[in-house]
Amino acid sequence: MVELVIMRHGQSLANQQHLFTGWSDVALTATGLTQAHEAGSRIAATGLTFQQVHTSMLKRAIMTANIVLDEIGQNDLPMIKTWRLNERHYGALRGQNKDVVKQRVGAAQLHEWRRSFTTVPPLLAKPDVARRYAQIGVTEPRGESLKMAYDRLMPYWQDHIAPGLRAGHNQLVVAHGSTLRALIKYLERISDDAIDQVEVPNGKPIWYQIDSDFEIVAKRVLD
Repeated sequence: MVELVIMRHGQSLANQQHLFTGWSDVALTATGLTQAHEAGSRIAATGLTFQQVHTSMLKRAIMTANIVLDEIGQNDLPMIKTWRLNERHYGALRGQNKDVVKQRVGAAQLHEWRRSFTTVPPLLAKPDVARRYAQIGVTEPRGESLKMAYDRLMPYWQDHIAPGLRAGHNQLVVAHGSTLRALIKYLERISDDAIDQVEVPNGKPIWYQIDSDFEIVAKRVLD
């Protein structure tokens, strides 16, 4: 049996203000910091130890991961930061208030942009250029559907997280709502149509126990 814990970062400033965020780099709120500490405390109470932690290249996830590691007393763990765990890119919706967008386009269109597996949001006119991505040869998307985020996440799962689990090494993943929805879709074999019902709340670790056949034996939300 091997253990996988995945969790979404604590509340960010954009979450608090109800904004589309995506690859925008925003900090945690005071509530988000508290959520990260509480999540770490819940994980610590399980007695789990990990061999690796994986997070995105966005500071809301990195800050959360560091707080969790401090709470569980495992600051020595190797932390891998990858753009493949970044939040889904919301394109031209980035920075816009979700309630304002809803008033402009209607609830159905907003729901489709946010929850559909295949629908792509309105695209940026051109990709942004950020040093952190340019230096590793990654071009920031102009916008992504959840499927596009799923497709860029899976190579990282297959090449880094899954091999660790197969070797019997417990893994911790601290990322974002959409990329974790994509990972949950894969792990739990959720259909394209049903994934729109899956929500991943801030700061609530999800603990999977996985057997040698890579089947989920148990799932528990540490709430």
